[in-house]
Amino acid sequence: MSFAGQTVETVRRKLTVGFKSNAIESAELDARILVGAALGLDLTGVIAAASRLVTSDESIRLEDFARRRLEGEPVARILGAKEFWGLPLQLSAETLVPRPDTETVVELALEMLRAGPHPDRRLRIADIGTGSGAILLALLSELPDAYGLGTDISVAALRTASTNAARLGFATRADFVACDYAAALSDTFDLIVSNPPYIRSAEIVDLATEVRDHDPLRALDGGADGLDAYRALIPQAARLLAHRGALVVEVGHGQSGDIQGLMTAAGLTLKGPPKADLAGVRRAVAGRKMPS
Repeated sequence: MSFAGQTVETVRRKLTVGFKSNAIESAELDARILVGAALGLDLTGVIAAASRLVTSDESIRLEDFARRRLEGEPVARILGAKEFWGLPLQLSAETLVPRPDTETVVELALEMLRAGPHPDRRLRIADIGTGSGAILLALLSELPDAYGLGTDISVAALRTASTNAARLGFATRADFVACDYAAALSDTFDLIVSNPPYIRSAEIVDLATEVRDHDPLRALDGGADGLDAYRALIPQAARLLAHRGALVVEVGHGQSGDIQGLMTAAGLTLKGPPKADLAGVRRAVAGRKMPS
């Protein structure tokens, strides 16, 4: 179906109806964003241009966007970008789409830093399984004197994270290393953060199409009980933390107790209850390395 020659408002409404009929919950917002992207307009611009006609070239782009969205591809994948913590981040096939839930990790990490001692040196942060760099770059945006190191097993993901760091002006404060979790790290860190894969293998098939078919599987699959990644990274993190350094990880629904147990077993001291996300799910767990 061609949209050429129709007004921007008419096209937006048609897309909204089409998305709603396909049970897309964010139909109206998705339609507005995709129309804006196809026409090179922000959300305010789409409203201001309501009466102008869509060109043939714009229609071709928008038809492609609409088809992909109706097939279950999320808007962030279609546009190749997503905002996280107010930062515009580029995505690639090897990176998760950063989600609002993960901002809970950033919030708890900042709380842990405020509650801890302030080293008389540059604060050092490691983000294990950094993906697009979302958590690390959010923290660097709040901590102008900090240095960050991101790891990922995917070199393609690291290229995306490095590009994001450079675009946001953090290139001199962020480095990236290819390795399995923290296996290649030897320095000490004041803060280690991670959003590892935590979906149980058998539950992958039941995930929303936007996630199951478009996020990288190895960034989702946490093994039979969803805890494989934590068993690997928590002992590594405990070894790498400076005295009174903090580890903060994202966890799945119902996993916080198990993760707290793994942190305790690794010699970390739990700090407060898990932090809940906006939906009330216990989403972030923290531990601190106390002097023995």
